[in-house]
Amino acid sequence: MKKRLLSLLTAGVLTAAVLTGCGAKEEAATEAATEAEQDAKAVGDVVEDAKTENEVIKIAASPTPHAEILNEAKKLLADKGYDLEITEFEDYVQPNEVVEAGEYDANYFQHIPYLDSFNEEKGTHLVNAGGIHYEPFGIYPGTKTSLDDIADGDSIAVPNDTTNEARALLLLQDNGIIKLKDGAGLTATVTDIEENPHNIEIVELEAAQVARVVSENAFVVLNGNYALEAGFSVGKDALAYEKNDSEAAKTYVNVIAVKEGNENNEGIKALVEVLKSDEIKNFITSTYDGAVVPFE
Repeated sequence: MKKRLLSLLTAGVLTAAVLTGCGAKEEAATEAATEAEQDAKAVGDVVEDAKTENEVIKIAASPTPHAEILNEAKKLLADKGYDLEITEFEDYVQPNEVVEAGEYDANYFQHIPYLDSFNEEKGTHLVNAGGIHYEPFGIYPGTKTSLDDIADGDSIAVPNDTTNEARALLLLQDNGIIKLKDGAGLTATVTDIEENPHNIEIVELEAAQVARVVSENAFVVLNGNYALEAGFSVGKDALAYEKNDSEAAKTYVNVIAVKEGNENNEGIKALVEVLKSDEIKNFITSTYDGAVVPFE
């Protein structure tokens, strides 16, 4: 009886030892698996963070319509693996400066004549990575609501930068308000006005300021984006505007601009591809009532 009891006790101890050993092994295995999983996750997080950082595209833009269009494109770019960071600027100088300095990858606010003029004047090295849309220049009502009511001594506000002022003056010429010297073309300034039958005063202002003096001038001549910001519609409010098939409209296509050498960057190419997609063209057409027209 004693021997049998001793055998049972011995067997019980051995079984407990075996079970304890198995339990310890299983616990150690579980801990090792957990640690491995955590390590793998940490590595994955680092890789994912690096991937996200590498695929960010920083772009400077005018608020309307450029930033609005970019925000629509942002959704499509996300599907392609790019995170588009959009910063809005109110002027026409800083967006080029930050791209030239390498602080931003691209900007979207300007047409090619302005880009060329800026490079020449500032010594920058910016290039066109793709034409996206154009914005018909328009003459809008100020204190008067019809061009037929123009009178001697009236004032008309126009943008004062080289290319946009020329564009405004050409539009005034097309509507019989002034006549420019032959050959003045896209570099015309107020000094090129040859005939001014109503002795109109041309008020030259920074482009962003023109819409703010509507109540002080008979008429204003506005870039498409500033007309939109001021609540004007080309189709409903413009007294005259550049036609869609005009040479001026084609000349002043708004582009994605980058520092020279970056135009073939994969992220930039993806950005331009999305902005020229049918989805974005449809968004532009349905949103801006003719004030912004997709560039083919």
